[in-house]
Amino acid sequence: MLRRMRGRWWIAAIEPHKTTDVVALPKGNIDRGEQPEATAQREIREETGVEASLIRKLTDVKYFYVRSWDNGERVFKVVSFYLFAYRGGTIDQIAQAMRKEVRRAFWLALDEAPERLSYKGEKEVARLAQKYVDEQVKNDVPRGT
Repeated sequence: MLRRMRGRWWIAAIEPHKTTDVVALPKGNIDRGEQPEATAQREIREETGVEASLIRKLTDVKYFYVRSWDNGERVFKVVSFYLFAYRGGTIDQIAQAMRKEVRRAFWLALDEAPERLSYKGEKEVARLAQKYVDEQVKNDVPRGT
């Protein structure tokens, strides 16, 4: 989710509660009957406390992980990332029940995100968001200036 403040672009990031020193993007599971875009919007609201409007899909990140519970099964996962624009609300004002999942939500400078985010796929998502911003700014510059 993008927001322009103090002359810079920012994205909403979270520190998951169960881990330390991890900076991530909001994400979660699709509820029954829910569309992926609606899931992304809901997860932003639940995990960060802010409202956002869909701009477009950015990419799918595919990876394997090994369950740390149950039987240690290897799981293939696809996470779809969408670009949203900030609409309102205060970052980190989330429901107390959500604190089991999110230690804190905060604004992260977009140009710092590829270095600060913890996961390879999410670093690439930040680069794609930066590319989108750069192209929009370039296209909004009046000709002849």
